[in-house]
Amino acid sequence: MTRIVLGPFATNCYIVADETQHALIIDPGEPSNLLVETVNRQGLLVVGVVNTHGHGDHIAGNALLKSKFGCPLMVHRLDASMLTDAHANLSAFIGPDCIESPPADRLLEEGDSVQVGAETFRIIHTPGHSPGGICLLNNGVIFSGDTLFAGSIGRTDFPGSSYEQLIHSIESRLLCLPDDTVVYPGHGPETTIGEERQNNPWLSC
Repeated sequence: MTRIVLGPFATNCYIVADETQHALIIDPGEPSNLLVETVNRQGLLVVGVVNTHGHGDHIAGNALLKSKFGCPLMVHRLDASMLTDAHANLSAFIGPDCIESPPADRLLEEGDSVQVGAETFRIIHTPGHSPGGICLLNNGVIFSGDTLFAGSIGRTDFPGSSYEQLIHSIESRLLCLPDDTVVYPGHGPETTIGEERQNNPWLSC
């Protein structure tokens, strides 16, 4: 797994590859030549791009990756409209450049699987930061997007956000995972479920 920090909001983009060099890219936050070069240098076959949610800082690289690798774009159906609407993905309000992505090729739902070579990623719907926020679980590792961070949680002051829904998502869907589950968030350092259960000040458990 390779992490590349992209864009003005320091979004963690993850390249996750199996032993056959099939790869999934999670949250390309910028149209980055470094990201493309990394994929090519490692000799990877990109089988898909997953956006953990539809905000601009997690989708800005979609168009470049689709044009370079011809890979399908995937997002939860409740965030699908954000990809093609700069107001819905908030980029129209926070910078000089409006971000638009090609539309999603696959709309994800709770319990879906994304196959990457021999590896299977299970989709966990965790609404709160956005209506269609998701996490991806694979072999003791979870990619949490902007749902859960080290010592914090996702913002809930955006249109479509809900603090109550986010806390419920985390406590009912993520804190039930084993303590040693490694959490790779959309921003900031990695953590574990056990660390967040014990020390995250936003969580009651």
